[in-house]
Amino acid sequence: MTSRYLSGILIIALSFVLCMSAEAQTPSLKLNLPGPSGAEVVGAIVGAVAVVVVVCVVVIHYSRKRAITGCVNSGANGMTVTDKKDKQIYALSGNTTSIKPGDRVKLHGKKVKPKGPDKALVWEVKEVTKDFGVCQP
Repeated sequence: MTSRYLSGILIIALSFVLCMSAEAQTPSLKLNLPGPSGAEVVGAIVGAVAVVVVVCVVVIHYSRKRAITGCVNSGANGMTVTDKKDKQIYALSGNTTSIKPGDRVKLHGKKVKPKGPDKALVWEVKEVTKDFGVCQP
């Protein structure tokens, strides 16, 4: 997570450094040819790179599917799923109509920050990606 912020800060810093105008140290022959100056070219390149970086970050962030796989159980407050990766128990919310207790499923959705006093983890289901059938003990 910190590397994401660090890389963003480095990109912004590099953009500012490249946008600074540089003065020539020795006098040179100037030709009055039409066209963009060196600073304009550098600015256009930095702008294009910034746009590409932002588009890549957005595409990667939103194309990544967030999913959880585990066994569904029924509890006092509704259904829960135990994630097979981190062994956390999540209360299910959202589109849970096709989910049956006792089945092992892969659920597409997102983790919701706990709001209640019990601080229980909640998984908001968008869809059931795959139903593996009955959970094995």
